[in-house]
Amino acid sequence: MALIRSRNYWLSLFVLVLFSVSVKAQDTTVVKHTTDTVLPVAPDTSLRIINLNPYITLHVDSAMTYNLDINKDSSRYFWFLKNAPVGLRINKDDGVLSFKAEKSYFLSGRLKYDQEYKVYLGVQNLANPSERVDTSFSLVFYNTEIVYSQVKPSVSNVLYIDEGDTLNFKVQCETGSFPIESITTLVSTPLRNYNNVTKCNEAFVWPIPYDFVKETDSAKMRVFTISFIGADKFFNRDTATIRVIVRDALNYPFRQNEYDKTVSEVNRYILQLKYTFRELDKSVKGTKNTRSTFDVASGTSALTGTALATSTSPGTQNVGKILPSVGVALVPVKEAVSPTKTYEQNSASTVRACIKRLEYNLSDNMLIGEKDPDILSKIAKIRAELKAVQVQLVDVPMVDTGGLSEEELNQYFNSPKVNKKYKLTKK
Repeated sequence: MALIRSRNYWLSLFVLVLFSVSVKAQDTTVVKHTTDTVLPVAPDTSLRIINLNPYITLHVDSAMTYNLDINKDSSRYFWFLKNAPVGLRINKDDGVLSFKAEKSYFLSGRLKYDQEYKVYLGVQNLANPSERVDTSFSLVFYNTEIVYSQVKPSVSNVLYIDEGDTLNFKVQCETGSFPIESITTLVSTPLRNYNNVTKCNEAFVWPIPYDFVKETDSAKMRVFTISFIGADKFFNRDTATIRVIVRDALNYPFRQNEYDKTVSEVNRYILQLKYTFRELDKSVKGTKNTRSTFDVASGTSALTGTALATSTSPGTQNVGKILPSVGVALVPVKEAVSPTKTYEQNSASTVRACIKRLEYNLSDNMLIGEKDPDILSKIAKIRAELKAVQVQLVDVPMVDTGGLSEEELNQYFNSPKVNKKYKLTKK
């Protein structure tokens, strides 16, 4: 058994040797391994900043120190900033960017939240000015403490105003963390023709009509409120309310027109009275001339008769006796032809006195200043005087101006003869 095992061992060994020799005889190729080629690296010659972050965000209470670096020896280069916000600095020698955000910058308005500041940064070779890099980065500040914006009208919370005036004021905004983007105007009573406010710094304008205050309103005042509701982009709201008290006031333009019409009516009536006075005065004057002619004729007859009665001629004496009788006979003829017009004389005097009254009343009730507060009482006085004169002259027939101008009537009315004739004298 041991012999058989020994033979098998040597047989297996012989077969293995033959197989290895045959394999070597078949594989005669030589395996060649390729080596990696390392390309040469070109030197970095262009100047550039190698660690700049284009977007920087800072909290308002934080501090920043940012060491900028370039691909060359920084000791031979100069760093600078352009358009930098307040507080941002850079070391010109080593390029260290530093910032200390303080709330005072934001409270004073020199810096703002959520606003992108574009900062221009540059680095330049001290020996070669043409070797230079200009770039920029954005800087934004944020705040976790929310300060709400407020609506601030330019008037007080309670406002008194009169009818006829114009309610005009600006609606301003106090900006907090987020500015107010829209404003809504709410009025507690319907208004017409007012300017609606939709943004900050716009004006609320409303011309108040004279009929705004009604007769049913107590104390002749009408009260309403105006609310301005401002909202930011996150719909945080702030409301400002103004209480407006409108007082009843005189419609002066309307009353001015009424006063002018009343004065014009009185002046027109005065012109009619002056023409009526002229016609009455002419009638009285014509009657007086006729009666004077009869009186002169009667006196002349009497005087002539007296003179002829002293004549030596009998015929002449007879004529002298008759002539005084003729003068006496002219008296009833005078009364029949031209009777005394006492009524016309008295009417002319009354009309003249009424004209003087009306003219004095107009001058006494003239308007004083741009807006006379007594315009209503003056209109009432002028109308009352006009009515009194019309009642007094109700029996006097009125005539039109007859085509005469106002200047001609005034010239006749104020002539020296007429003034002397109707002048009042002391007894």
